[in-house]
Amino acid sequence: MTEFSDIVIVMGVSGSGKTTIGKLLGQKLGLEFHDADDYHPEANILKMASGMPLNDDDRYSWLIRLNKLILDRQSNGLVLACSALKESYRQLLISELTKEIKWIYLEGSFEEILQRMKGREDHFMPAKLLRSQFETLEVPEYALTVPISNSPETTVKYILEHFK
Repeated sequence: MTEFSDIVIVMGVSGSGKTTIGKLLGQKLGLEFHDADDYHPEANILKMASGMPLNDDDRYSWLIRLNKLILDRQSNGLVLACSALKESYRQLLISELTKEIKWIYLEGSFEEILQRMKGREDHFMPAKLLRSQFETLEVPEYALTVPISNSPETTVKYILEHFK
């Protein structure tokens, strides 16, 4: 594939497959992959693990850290898996960025994602917080909306076709 140096943000609620799709997409595009979950302060992880949803104040320092990551990597591009649930969060993520952003929204029903979450292990986000994620979600009209019902390989192939 030709050189690709854009910033790609794979977004959606917890359990939608952001990490899986983001990793595969990063490999196909030859871009660094980062999972926003790895940048949460310990207090956020403990709060979610205890079953309490994050609020805007909790997310602020996390989003600032992610913005710095994006700004630091903008010349080479990257793929970031990040919930980016609200428009205000997305704007903070890309603040001061001069490059084009490609947004991918992984769309699935509450029931479909709940089933996925019940089957995963070793993740700090309990399934009982999924409802709060859907309540917070503001779907961006400018994102490429991709259903989560296909295999990861089919999903990435669809995304790459759209990028051409």
